[in-house]
Amino acid sequence: MASIHTDIPLNAPARDVWDAVRDFGALHERLAPGFVTACTLEADARIVTFANGSVAREILVDCDDARQRLVYAINNERLKHYSASVQVIADGERKCRLVWIIDMLPNELAAYVEGQTKEAVVAIYKAFPPAAA
Repeated sequence: MASIHTDIPLNAPARDVWDAVRDFGALHERLAPGFVTACTLEADARIVTFANGSVAREILVDCDDARQRLVYAINNERLKHYSASVQVIADGERKCRLVWIIDMLPNELAAYVEGQTKEAVVAIYKAFPPAAA
């Protein structure tokens, strides 16, 4: 099973980043604008449209405010398994880390998913820009 780990340092308070992460239906507006172009809620899932035109149905597994951790899964014909967690960890009062872990099968799709993850990170940095020097 492929496992993709992404640790994103952000110059924003953990509470602000967590507020955006936990807003499950606003992924395209608050956390990854530009990378995600549309997001609609459907029961316990969100239908996500990406900038490259692909669409995924992401099922909400858990949203834990105490741990600032959200877990979602994707079930479709291409992926045998896809489970992801996004956790926000405070690094002082004005900074945090967003730790995003994806476990997936088949392994052959890992390079594509990792490339998409890197594009998502660029969008996340735009949503939470570095402090001015």
